[in-house]
Amino acid sequence: MSALKSILVAMILAISTSFYAQTADEIIDNYFENTGGKENWQKLEGITMKGVMKMQNMEIPFEQVMMKDGRQATTIELQGNKMVWAAYDGETSWSRNQMTMEAEKSDNEATENMKKQSKDWPSPFLNYKEKGYTVELIGNETVDGTDTFKIKVTKDPIMVNGQSQPNISHYYFDTENFVPIIVEEQINEGPMKGQKIKMSISDYQEVEGLYFPFSQSSDFQSMDFKEFVLNPELEETLFTFPEGK
Repeated sequence: MSALKSILVAMILAISTSFYAQTADEIIDNYFENTGGKENWQKLEGITMKGVMKMQNMEIPFEQVMMKDGRQATTIELQGNKMVWAAYDGETSWSRNQMTMEAEKSDNEATENMKKQSKDWPSPFLNYKEKGYTVELIGNETVDGTDTFKIKVTKDPIMVNGQSQPNISHYYFDTENFVPIIVEEQINEGPMKGQKIKMSISDYQEVEGLYFPFSQSSDFQSMDFKEFVLNPELEETLFTFPEGK
């Protein structure tokens, strides 16, 4: 083998193995560094996300609020009427009945699952060990022509119909920018139980020093975000179950 050919082979091997030389923690650290810095993410107290959701040939304007303490609320606009569609005030989870449009409190199981989900703020990877999560670098995969690191995230189990179910997600990080471009999760209940849902994430843009994806889409729906408001000032009643209404 010529000296030149040996050098080329060595370079190819170095490039191909460099992906695997990364650890899950290194990938996560690069992700936070490239999207604004871990310290700045930790300072974030809340977000209001405004955009349009498209599903079943419908376009629905929405505002979604997520707070560091776990509170969250989704407001939508239907036929000119604006209403809080679902919310969680830290103790009570509720949503509107699709048929009657009346607000209904969630059962204990759904509320407990919501409490666990709130630990994902603002990313399941931020201080994941303190949350009791585990991460594992599965390897490399090419997704739609893009080289990615595939990372498995194991969170607290959730309850489905009284049975404990694993709560596992797979994130695909772009190997160039170290940001997630795909999130893959398994559906644990309903008619699609057992199937996997894949969410594509793209169009990262800077908002007050932090980078957020302005586009998310799956086979079932897509969300195009128009605005992110950081640390919003909100009325407490936004999250509260509307008693007697």
